[in-house]
Amino acid sequence: MTAYQLGVATDQGDKTGVLLVNLGTPNRPDAGAVRSFLSEFLHDRRVIELSRWVWCPILHGVILRLRPKRSAAAYQTIWQPDGSPLALITHQQVTAVQKHIHQHYSNAVSVQLGMRYGQPSLQSAMRHMAASGINHLLVVPLYPQYSSSTTASVFDAVAKELMTWRNIPELRLIRDYHLNKGYLSALSASVDSHWKTHGRNELILFSFHGTPQRYHEQGDPYFSQCHETASALAKQLGLEKNAWRLSFQSRFGRTPWLKPYTDQTLRALPDQGVSSVDIICPGFAADCLETLEEVKGQLRDVFINAGGQSFRYIPCLNDNQDHIQALSDLVQHHLGGWPTKPHQ
Repeated sequence: MTAYQLGVATDQGDKTGVLLVNLGTPNRPDAGAVRSFLSEFLHDRRVIELSRWVWCPILHGVILRLRPKRSAAAYQTIWQPDGSPLALITHQQVTAVQKHIHQHYSNAVSVQLGMRYGQPSLQSAMRHMAASGINHLLVVPLYPQYSSSTTASVFDAVAKELMTWRNIPELRLIRDYHLNKGYLSALSASVDSHWKTHGRNELILFSFHGTPQRYHEQGDPYFSQCHETASALAKQLGLEKNAWRLSFQSRFGRTPWLKPYTDQTLRALPDQGVSSVDIICPGFAADCLETLEEVKGQLRDVFINAGGQSFRYIPCLNDNQDHIQALSDLVQHHLGGWPTKPHQ
């Protein structure tokens, strides 16, 4: 199927595609696959906003020469027999959400997975739905908090693909769900379950992926939405003000990123009299390299080496039943008004 032959069919009734999108992952834990993945990721103008004249020599001359080998070694520490945790978990999420949606809409709604970078690609998922004759497309970036570097990047990729379609579907995109009741309830239930099983440490740290400070200064709402999520979750958990903190992890480069930084926060806690900490990453829909290798591994070492006694990582929501229900309810809400006929 070539450009401009793509698009919705006109004689197959009303069909809706639901595209769940996550960041993506290399398909193998080796330097070659990681280099290919990083090249696609770091060429995204939404991720790196520097001039290409400045950025491309750095990317190709330094980063893609040195980082793939190091990142591949990190991936190897978390890789599962069937693939990366992010890929496995996200496929499980799509299957589970599809099952829920089918209970209400039968085959009128198709749920597909598209990775923003890597495979299965967002483009391939959209073209699969086009071939089935969708009339409506709901895009669900699995990023609870909006950022131009994540959600807007998904929009760009969807729009770029639709530019090649002759007959485009009606389009909706979920911008964010950082205060969604189902999402917050799932997070609260996950923390409660962890505490009942493992006990509760002195402090819980809500750690979000960082972004450059200038993005916030230029109007990106991500910083504010992270604070809103953390505050709402703390309230739902009934936490006192001194029982929780918010921080930002994974800064890159020399420019200032959102503060406080997670590593610096953890390093300082023992001197502040906090010897035990729980940490959760509410901005991630699925565990991945960043949560499993960086947070659960590297940041644990930072805290323990600084004198901390107990560090417990609370997993992402992954395919927990409460999370799947929250995502399914979110999808159904945003399908409202489209002529997908629920089962009676």
